[in-house]
Amino acid sequence: MELNGESSTNTSTLTPKYDWYQTDTYVVVTIMVKRVKQEEFSTKYGEQSLSVKIQRDTGESFVLNLSLSHKILPDKCTSRIMSTKIECKLMKAEGIRWSLLHGEDNSPTAPMPAPAASTNIDDANKYPSSAHYTRDWDKLVADIKTEEENEKPEGDEALNNFFKKIYSDGDENLRKAMNKSFSESGGTVLSTNWGDIRKEKTDVKAPDGMEFKKYEM
Repeated sequence: MELNGESSTNTSTLTPKYDWYQTDTYVVVTIMVKRVKQEEFSTKYGEQSLSVKIQRDTGESFVLNLSLSHKILPDKCTSRIMSTKIECKLMKAEGIRWSLLHGEDNSPTAPMPAPAASTNIDDANKYPSSAHYTRDWDKLVADIKTEEENEKPEGDEALNNFFKKIYSDGDENLRKAMNKSFSESGGTVLSTNWGDIRKEKTDVKAPDGMEFKKYEM
């Protein structure tokens, strides 16, 4: 794993710190920027390039442009925003080991090597000794899984998860009440009481300090 990102001298446009690791089919680039909103983030995958832009509401921006050392499949690449970082998952065009993330990789192209046989369980789970670094892949996967499990959603995501749990744990009447009240009120009312909601149509309830007006087209 290598860490190459450095902040630029421009205080408004920065190059984010990033890290990366690989499996036999993917290269995962982790960008160390916290609390990024979906609307602030954009990414573009090329046949041999990765471009990421983060434009904060405050005016601060992060830009990362990488010329990758090997080809990827742009249509098979994905990104995921978390509270502490962003992950870009790049699908390799070929199942070979990358010696470098970006730039010209002059190393002989070879398939991802299988772990060497060993009577030591810890040694068997590590990256082959021919590589320029050693990595315990089982530990890496476990660390990522633990981090994801401990990551707590915030804001709208946390609220949506809360309502999803109520919906999934509730009975049929609760679900009918939630569906009816939400759809009839234009998303302004969400009730779990079927006994009340079934009697009549749920009216739109505007937020405090606001007035609902119906516009005719």
